[in-house]
Parts: sequence; structure tokens; C-alpha cells
Amino acid sequence: MKYKLLVVDVDGTLVDKDGKISGVDAQAIAKTQSAGIQVSLSTGRVIRACRRIIEELSLAGHHIFYDGAVISDPVKDEIIYTRTIATAVVKRAVEFARANQIYLELYTTEKFYAERANWSDVVHRNYFGVDPIIEDLDKICECHKIVKAELISHSKKEDAQVLMFKKEFDGTLRFSPAHSPAHPDIEFMNIVAPGVSKGAALRFLIEYSGLNKDEVLAIGDGLNDVPLFEAAGTRVAMGNAYNELKILADDITLDVENGGVAAAIGKYLLL
Repeated sequence: MKYKLLVVDVDGTLVDKDGKISGVDAQAIAKTQSAGIQVSLSTGRVIRACRRIIEELSLAGHHIFYDGAVISDPVKDEIIYTRTIATAVVKRAVEFARANQIYLELYTTEKFYAERANWSDVVHRNYFGVDPIIEDLDKICECHKIVKAELISHSKKEDAQVLMFKKEFDGTLRFSPAHSPAHPDIEFMNIVAPGVSKGAALRFLIEYSGLNKDEVLAIGDGLNDVPLFEAAGTRVAMGNAYNELKILADDITLDVENGGVAAAIGKYLLL
């Protein structure tokens, strides 16, 4: 089979617990691009948190960000796909979070905002390379289109707050949990508009690129990669992937600490 697009998740797939990409994975991706195969990231991360990766791997073309809410080519500063959360819903989410003392983040395509400092600021800064802008979220709702909100938890109290928020907005927003190998005890709850997912974004990218599903290979490890796998022709789960993802996979490769991406590329793309 002639593959034309490789879609790779970031945290837990390409990036390890130290926030690094292994040399063997970087070399395999370079060879994949040299073979004329497009390599696209698919992540819950914001665009700015992926710029170092894109530069390090010399990636060209479009990538999926914000858990599927945005498809962008950061090198060309080109956005081809955006799905935002309705302003009225964002305003209600801000009011509910404020009333229940829940720490909530709002993301535009360029920046992210919070109303107060939080312990997670250090994680954002040191691991993802981004910092929140402290601002009145009512003002942000009025001035900006929001592509993603986020809740972060690493305690029973915060877990209960996330559950409370999910119950309040069940059916109105889509919730997608994500984890990083660098912080396995922290849950990043991506919150996007209904219908937004890595899978929906990949279907758009496939059509936009003039490809068909069978020409796409996806590699992932997390629960938010389930929709991605449903949209891809061939699905490879990392050795460290969630069991729910492994069940959907056509194959299981090595884990992120042992060059799982390179092993999959060698088996399927560099024959």
C-alpha cells in the first residue's frame, strides 16, 4: 500500500516523559518526508506549544491542533479549518466556573487566558512553553472567538470539580481527556464544541489534500486519539497506549521511550 500521509500524536507518542523526541524517531520522520510522505501532528496542544517540535523535525504542511478544533500550517501562518465554541456557551461556562471556584482556561488560535494564577502555570511554562494571560474572561468572551477551553486536575477536589462541570455542560460541549508522560498524575480535560475531534479534523484534511482514507497511517496513545483512529486507514497504537485505543488498532508498536514511532514507520512506510 502506498501511504501519503502520516498523522502522529504528540505527547506519549512522539514526545516522551522528558519532553523530548528520540533521535531514532526524528531520523525516521526525516526519512518519511524524504520519501514524499506528508507528516502531520495531531494534538490537543496549542500551536505555540508545537513550534519547537515543528522546527526540530523540519515539518512542513498542515497539522491538527486544539484536539481537532484547528488545522494550521504554522510555518506559513495559514489556518484552513477552525471550529469555535458558541459565545453564549463560553459565557455560561465562565459564569459556572467562577461561581463554583473552578479554574478554567480559554484558548484562541494564538493565546490562552485565565482569571487567576494556578499551580498548572509551571507545567504550561516548563513543559509546553506557554504562559496564560491573566484577564477577565468576560472580556475575552466579548473580544475573541474561543476554540478550546480546558480544565486541569491532579487532586480529588479538582476531579470533583471537573465532574461537576461535565455534568452541567453534558451535550453542550465535548470533553476529551488527555495526559502527558511527563505528568502522569495530571489530567488535561480538553473542552471543544460538539462535533469537534481529531477524527473530524483528519477527515477534513484528507478531503482537503485530495487523499483517501486508505492512504493515511495514524499513530497515537491516548483516549483523544480514538476518533483519529476511526478516521484513518491504518491505525498503530503505542505500546504505552490506553487499552481502549489498542482495541481499535491494526497494530501495536513499541512504547514512546523505545522508539515506537520509528518502529511503526519502518514497518509500514519505509519498506
